[in-house]
Amino acid sequence: MTVRVDKWLQVARIYRTRSQATKACQQGKVKIDGQKVKPHRAIAVGDRVEVEKGEWVRVLVVRALADRPVAKAEARELYEDLSPPPPPPDPIRRLLRIPAVKRERGAGRPTKRERRRLERLRGE
Repeated sequence: MTVRVDKWLQVARIYRTRSQATKACQQGKVKIDGQKVKPHRAIAVGDRVEVEKGEWVRVLVVRALADRPVAKAEARELYEDLSPPPPPPDPIRRLLRIPAVKRERGAGRPTKRERRRLERLRGE
């Protein structure tokens, strides 16, 4: 049995969709045995798969192959996880994701929701 690497990554629940797994392969974020791979490459039992997810690199050893969706508990049995723990979240990066509150001059008093956002930004 041969399985494409993008399909296996989706079945093993490393990525939610196959298109996300394909995109990660095309961007060079997936390596098998130290080499960047294309999404159509066949994966075999015993291969060492490295997946970059932001700053965290997951290291997986393929234990079983599957090309059809399986239960979540069975998906964890498809690989052995040798990854280090994920890095702690950066509080500054989290703050940068909060959209800035923009108000038109003369728009009146802020609503309760807008006021809470402003307070959150100011750190009150």
